[in-house]
Amino acid sequence: MISTEQLSHRIGVASGRQKADIVLKNGNVVDIFCHRIIKCDVAITDGIIVGLGQYDGIKNVDCTNKYIMPSFFDTHLHFESSMSTPDKYLMQAVAKGVTTLNADPHEIANVCGKEGIDYMIQCVKSSPVDVHFMLPSCVPATPFEHGNANFTAKDIKEMFATGKFFGLAEMMNYPGVIFADKEVLEKVATADICDGHAPQVSGNQLNAYLATGIRSDHECETVDEVLEKVSKGMYVMIREGSQTKNLTTLIGAINDFTKRRLMFCTDDRYIGEVVESGTIQNCVVKSVEKGIDIYDALTIASLNAYECYDIKNKGAISVNYSADIIVADDIVPRNILQVYKDGKLVAENGKALYTPNKADDSKVTDTVRIKPLAASRLVPEFTPGKTPVMQILKDTVVTKTIYPDTTDGLNMCAVIERHNATGNIGTCWVRGFNLKNGAIAQTVGHDSHNITVLGDNAEDMVKAVNALGTKGGMSLVVNGNVEYVFQLDIAGLMSSKDTVTVIEEHRILEEKTKALQINKDIAPFMLLSFLSLIVIPEIKITDRGLFDVNNFRFFKSIDDK
Repeated sequence: MISTEQLSHRIGVASGRQKADIVLKNGNVVDIFCHRIIKCDVAITDGIIVGLGQYDGIKNVDCTNKYIMPSFFDTHLHFESSMSTPDKYLMQAVAKGVTTLNADPHEIANVCGKEGIDYMIQCVKSSPVDVHFMLPSCVPATPFEHGNANFTAKDIKEMFATGKFFGLAEMMNYPGVIFADKEVLEKVATADICDGHAPQVSGNQLNAYLATGIRSDHECETVDEVLEKVSKGMYVMIREGSQTKNLTTLIGAINDFTKRRLMFCTDDRYIGEVVESGTIQNCVVKSVEKGIDIYDALTIASLNAYECYDIKNKGAISVNYSADIIVADDIVPRNILQVYKDGKLVAENGKALYTPNKADDSKVTDTVRIKPLAASRLVPEFTPGKTPVMQILKDTVVTKTIYPDTTDGLNMCAVIERHNATGNIGTCWVRGFNLKNGAIAQTVGHDSHNITVLGDNAEDMVKAVNALGTKGGMSLVVNGNVEYVFQLDIAGLMSSKDTVTVIEEHRILEEKTKALQINKDIAPFMLLSFLSLIVIPEIKITDRGLFDVNNFRFFKSIDDK
């Protein structure tokens, strides 16, 4: 509750009778409400914008020929997918203009349970960014795989009552919602805010999903899908991550009628790409390059998101709005010069201006436990024209089911349970990687994060799996030799090393992977991590076997065509 003394002081500053804490002088203010530029000063007091006009401050910052615009809101992401810990990720994200984000820690939750989430919360405590942790709703994502944690509806209610969470994270078990599973509905009823995950859900099934109050979706693949979901009251997140690049396809959904119901998100974006081109900054720049009006792009990047989540007075350079501000050298923010959070300078010239705390990681390391592995267990069965095979596609994690007559051009793939050494292994054939003369393996496998391995021979696949050790990460075997291991010591998902080292080690891995002649149109390790995500159509693999996502069941047999 603001005091009358504070209000009086703000009025004094706004009227020009008193000095502001800080004034951004002579800038080009981007007015997203009226779609225009206002040449004026921006007066800030108590972290709030109190005036647009001519002002004097205790501190004055010259913004002549610079553009002042609202900072960005990344509406859905998983820190874990950056391969960097949250504290280090945020230092890069804030330098690229993000001051608010909704983070879903369900990746580490599947590996380390509640202790994993607590670790993530510890990581962000010293960051100036508003990190809204969403409580993972689906741990495990479905009952058709083996992870290392299980959050019941009772667990969800108890965890939400701690006050640590902003809302309920993406409800991936959309069949459970649509068919009114009591346990699922108890989870949805826990929080007023619940994010969605409803790929290709349409018609009455979409109506049923939305009738629960779920408000958003980030899984749209077509313009028609966006339009239906917007027309039925959803906010739709246009996603541009490392492997899931939906912006170019969905740009056609942005028009005068839909633009206030759209947001941007990254979902899964590697830390090297964050450093190179940002997250939501990347979405804004790409949108403008595709013909979207810059004012609309900035509205989608900021104001819409705050409105979606019922957060008032944020997302615009306007009076009585929070001073969450970007200063750039052009209205299209390719080069961000300064970032302010609540009126405080938190990043400048691409560098964060704060020092993060270090969280205790003792309970989230050495998480890989498997039984001794025989090469014979990694070879899938094959019957010409009858065996379902996973076909990968460009710029998406959606896959198709095919029934080829030969294994020519196919790779073997296996998912190996890695939490409790159960010995469970699921195998299948994959087309589209085109991997030759070796294997790749990793402990990143959405969402249960078992080991996923892919190769053209079982012996190299075994070597790639064993190279991961007890800490986990990503490994590469070429012609029988372990060429490289990129260690991800935090839950087998993230590296505890500094950002520069993480980027360099990942670069070496990617460079050495070229020896396997993998399809150049895919990000091999990022895509491999999604082959086990059985809440994305249409065919996926788990440690229990090959899964038919469209019918939400395992393929019954090799002849199940």
